[in-house]
Amino acid sequence: MDTERAERNRTICLSAEEEQDYLARCIQITEPQRLQMVENKTIYDDFFTAVHHLPRGCVDLLIADPPYNLTKSFGGTVFTKKKETQYEAYTRSWIEAVLPLLKDDATVYVCCDWASSLTIGRVLQEYFHIRNRITWQREKGRGAAANWKNGMEDIWFATKSAKYTFNLDAVKIRKKVIAPYRVDGKPKDWTESAEGNYRDTCPSNFWDDITIPFWSMPENTEHPTQKSEKLIAKLMLASSNPDDFIFDPFLGSGTTSVVAKKLGRRYCGIEQNARYCAICEKRLELAQTDPTIQGYTDGVFWARNSHSEQKSKKKAAE
Repeated sequence: MDTERAERNRTICLSAEEEQDYLARCIQITEPQRLQMVENKTIYDDFFTAVHHLPRGCVDLLIADPPYNLTKSFGGTVFTKKKETQYEAYTRSWIEAVLPLLKDDATVYVCCDWASSLTIGRVLQEYFHIRNRITWQREKGRGAAANWKNGMEDIWFATKSAKYTFNLDAVKIRKKVIAPYRVDGKPKDWTESAEGNYRDTCPSNFWDDITIPFWSMPENTEHPTQKSEKLIAKLMLASSNPDDFIFDPFLGSGTTSVVAKKLGRRYCGIEQNARYCAICEKRLELAQTDPTIQGYTDGVFWARNSHSEQKSKKKAAE
C-alpha cells in the first residue's frame, strides 16, 4: 500500500494480502447456475466464459461499460483498438451473449465515448428499442492541438420491449429558485422550505452535474475508466425498483454492484482482473456502513453546489 500519498488522498488501495483476502470472496462458475448462487456476487472470470453459465431471463436492468475502441491497459490486460468492423463484431458478440439473460421488460444502458457510440448505437438498434442517448460532461480530458478536447461521453438507453420501468420522480433534479414567482402570494411551481426555495425539474438527456471520481473522493479507485456512483445511481433509480436484479458484464472496480447494494437492489457482475474484483469486494464491505452517494441526499439529486449552500443558510439561521 502506498504510504507516501497525500493526506487527503482517499483512493482505495489494497496490500497484496488484502487483495487475496477480498478476492477469496469472489466466485468462479464452470456450470449453469441458479440465480440464488450468483446474486450479490462478484464473478472473477472472463465474460465470454462465465456469461453462458448464468440463469436465463433473470435480469431487470443491464448496465454495461465495455472497453471503448481505444488501446488501453486495464490492470495489465490491454484492450487493443480494432478496425470498426472488428469492434462492431465484438459489440454484437457480447450483446448476443447477454440477450438471453434479460427479462422481457428489461432495460439496457451502455456507456461509450463519442467514437464507439457510433458503432454501439447502430448495433443496439438491431436487438432493442432505442429510447434515448444520454450525454454527460465528464470534465476531465486531455487537450488536443488539432481537435476539440473530448469532455463528453454517451450512454445509450434501450429496452427489450415496449414495456419497461421508468421512475421519473426518483431522478428529478432539485434546483434552487433564484427568482420565485407567486400567485396570490403562494409559490407557483416551486416549494418554499427551511432549506430554501427549490423546484424539482424533469431530468434531460444532457447531464452536467457528474464528477469523475478523483483522489479525494472515498469512492475513487485505481481503475482507469471508473464511473461515478452518482452516474450509475441515476440510471438505476430511473430504470429499476427495490429488489430488482442488476447485471454488469464489465464490472471493473464494482461501481454498479456498490450502487445496487446502497439502493437495495440485487446484483451480479463479471470482471476478469483479480485486483479490480478485490477492490469491488472492498467497496461492497465499505457500503455496509456507508450507504451515501455523493450528490444524492435524502432521496434527492440536488443541482451541483446548491444543497451545501442551503444547508449553510439553514445553519446560519439557527
